[in-house]
Amino acid sequence: MDISGPLQVPQDVALQVSAALREDVGGGDVTASLVPEAQLVRGEVVTREDAVLCGAPWVTETFRQLDPRIALTWAVGDGERIRAGQTVLRVEGPARPVLTGERTALNFLQLLSGVATAARRLVDAVAGTGCTILDTRKTLPGLRRAQKYAVRCGGARNHRMGLHDMILIKENHIAAAGSLTAAVSAARRLGGRLQVEVEVESLAELEEALAARPDIAMLDDFSLADMRVAVARVRAAGLPVKLEASGSVSLDTVRAIAETGVDYVSVGGLTKHVRAVDLSMRLEFSTPPRT
Repeated sequence: MDISGPLQVPQDVALQVSAALREDVGGGDVTASLVPEAQLVRGEVVTREDAVLCGAPWVTETFRQLDPRIALTWAVGDGERIRAGQTVLRVEGPARPVLTGERTALNFLQLLSGVATAARRLVDAVAGTGCTILDTRKTLPGLRRAQKYAVRCGGARNHRMGLHDMILIKENHIAAAGSLTAAVSAARRLGGRLQVEVEVESLAELEEALAARPDIAMLDDFSLADMRVAVARVRAAGLPVKLEASGSVSLDTVRAIAETGVDYVSVGGLTKHVRAVDLSMRLEFSTPPRT
């Protein structure tokens, strides 16, 4: 589980941008071809609402792939709060590639800023509790690293990146293994140094999980009262088992959940129920002087 360390831009930004441009441009931007080839443009991206910015590397890469002559000047950086009416980016260069890249660039910026903004709101909501907000694997296909980067820009932390970097035993794994205890035992035997987390759906299952000694126990859809009992049992036993609350988490409920004393709250909606931030690119056109 990645819950610390420096914020790093994913290594697959160029691949994601290339795929997005292929999807949008295809064999060529037939509408931009109506614009004179020599025409120049300058403009700015403005936010219409308060948010947390995220996605600058994707925007920069979009215009780089289309035409390296396009100059970008960022007024704010990823992870910074922005206010309604604020200019976040200035752009200047040949009009055709700017028009071609406008939608792809804004799609990345609006989506990732939406994730970062949602993460920041949840992090702010649990401030002072000692609880950490986590994301999940409920991401848009092909954009997992981008969305998880956005989560960190918003101040939350990443759960596992995929199926390869942590063992998370859920109800179907338990059923296949025969019991929770057998599943955790197999995970310890086969998983090497990977962290082992197990999902529990009742206090009785939590007792079995604590005896099996996973690194983390996920409390799935526990009531607040049962979360408090779970926290008390772990503390009374003096076990190095972390507790993660999951299920039915919203901005309205997350503070109360965090105050039960759980270590983590995972929120699938961070990357699954994304509302894009309202951004606008305003452009002014000019033609270079004749020589």
